[in-house]
Amino acid sequence: MNTPLLSDDPDDPDDRILKTLRTRRRGPVLTVELNVPERGNVVDEAMLDDLLSVLDDQDPSVRVLVLTAAGQDFCLGGDREEFAGHLAQDPTGNGIRVSGVKARRVCDALTSHPAVTIARVQGRAVGAGFALALACDLRVGADTATFRLPELALGLPTAWGGLLPRLISEVGAASVREFILTGRPLTAQEALGLSVLQRVVPEDALDAAVDKWARPLLRRSPPAVRVTKTLLNSLTASTRLADASVLDPELMAAVASEVHHMRTPR
Repeated sequence: MNTPLLSDDPDDPDDRILKTLRTRRRGPVLTVELNVPERGNVVDEAMLDDLLSVLDDQDPSVRVLVLTAAGQDFCLGGDREEFAGHLAQDPTGNGIRVSGVKARRVCDALTSHPAVTIARVQGRAVGAGFALALACDLRVGADTATFRLPELALGLPTAWGGLLPRLISEVGAASVREFILTGRPLTAQEALGLSVLQRVVPEDALDAAVDKWARPLLRRSPPAVRVTKTLLNSLTASTRLADASVLDPELMAAVASEVHHMRTPR
């Protein structure tokens, strides 16, 4: 019987605990776990910094990178308290702008990482969590998983980590308009039909589904996989024509600053 690729050994020396993440290395498979379950794994500055420290270390011996999360939910989005704190400290939105640049770097690092990246999603994937999952090459979700983009209800644009062009490229503009403008959640089956997910399984079968993808990838020629992934990314990017998501941090900062100004008593 094959040893599970995502086997959990708390005493393994290849395990690392960061402030917001836990990483586990099993041969050529690196698992990166969002590890703040008591807060719904919300994305704050500390998590962005931890993700960048892991993703920028592109060890060529890592062939598969699995992005997963501890607890009931994959990720409940950005840290609203930190967001409000940025605005309170600087109403012009500079703190939000800096955070937005990091978010873009994290999502780009997931997409361009030389390893094949797999998102393993359970529970809710909201806002930034949706973006992190979508930045991965392959995405499997529990049959109870949901995806939601609530930014408009919060008075903000859908501008985080280059999410919007990725969504339009993967899903299609008409469907994206509908669930962004209404803010309604997508069920796992809807996400599968829209290619937000490529597989849906019972939650207790998520590790087996990841394993089923990872094992044949590990048998492929590493250079062939890297070059094919680069070609796929290049061809996908070319279909976007003009990718304006480089402006995401500026857009988020500008709108947040304006909303903050409107709500501040004079």
